[in-house]
Amino acid sequence: MKRTTKTLLAAGLILAAGLLSLTTDAAAPGKKGAERFLKNIQAGDLVIGQIGRMSFGPDGLLLIADRKNGSVVAIDTGDTGPAKPLKKRVDNIDTLVGQALGADAKSIQIVDMAVNRQSGLIYLSVIRKQDGRSVLLTVNENGKVGAFNLAKARHVRVKLPGDGKAKVSNITGVKLSGNRVLAAGQSGREFASKIYSIPLPLEHGNSAKIFSTETFHVAHGRWETRAPIQSFIPVKENGKTYIVGSFSCTPIAKFPVDGLESGAKIRGTSVVELGSGNRPVDMFIYKKDGKNWLVTNTDRFHHKRRPIGPSQYWGCRVDLKYLGAKQINKKAARRNVKQKTGPAGMEVVDILFGVKHIDQYDNDKVIVLRDNKGRLDLEPAVLP
Repeated sequence: MKRTTKTLLAAGLILAAGLLSLTTDAAAPGKKGAERFLKNIQAGDLVIGQIGRMSFGPDGLLLIADRKNGSVVAIDTGDTGPAKPLKKRVDNIDTLVGQALGADAKSIQIVDMAVNRQSGLIYLSVIRKQDGRSVLLTVNENGKVGAFNLAKARHVRVKLPGDGKAKVSNITGVKLSGNRVLAAGQSGREFASKIYSIPLPLEHGNSAKIFSTETFHVAHGRWETRAPIQSFIPVKENGKTYIVGSFSCTPIAKFPVDGLESGAKIRGTSVVELGSGNRPVDMFIYKKDGKNWLVTNTDRFHHKRRPIGPSQYWGCRVDLKYLGAKQINKKAARRNVKQKTGPAGMEVVDILFGVKHIDQYDNDKVIVLRDNKGRLDLEPAVLP
């Protein structure tokens, strides 16, 4: 046991140190701000078919998944600060969003939320159900909802490869990672789970490398190729880049993405099992008291049969050293589903009950979109 702990600790330290080396050294030289990540920038006339997951990079760079058009859109928002974080909880944010779109709370869907750390401004990707219109809204430090004008946005669009039976059917995440943008999604039939890699600078009209994934689902006891990565983060371990992804029912696995030819099939390494009946939503890393934690929040579709807590939405944190574990796949560490803690380094996080979406403002300060008895509230929170 002592030997295993030392091995995990050493691997975790190597991995954590590697996180700091994720840079953007392939950005276009001589350009400033978000423009350095983009090439052949388009001015205006941006239409998003079906707005999806989002994330921020430096200097106001916003990455958006367009699920209907199977593409990644990168926007130079021009939003670079100064930082003005949300001051207090905003009750009934779904009602306020509906009012901004001439609808009620039940007629809109908040698809995702992203926080621009440089400005503190909160961005919401929203679909108006009555006509399927996709919009991008903002929430400022006082809780005021505003509209971001996509029609005038400076942007590039990169199409993800796939057509016919191999058409992109879903994009579950998009994030900046070193010299590329990584996306996860689903296309085709067999080997439907996909990872996409787009080099920097992102060039309008360009395409991406595509990789198929195979993952051992610990709770199911078998290798699977169709279930997509639901949430992910890019990390570095021993100088190599990996996607660490979480799947429904709920393994956490890592996939190497360096030096692969487009079309390659990647077999992931499952390192943690969080229990069946969950659909992960967001994932990030933070540091507390010298320890690095991987956080994920999930939508528990088995809540009525086997509840974990007061809400179907819950989250947990996992000691990052598990990502370097020697016990993998069939032998991967399993969360104790009958308790809030256990084994060591796995804990249910109470403040994440009810949380549908979460994003970091800084290391341990976050913004959460919380389900509160059917209404949605937007609030700042501090991680334990």
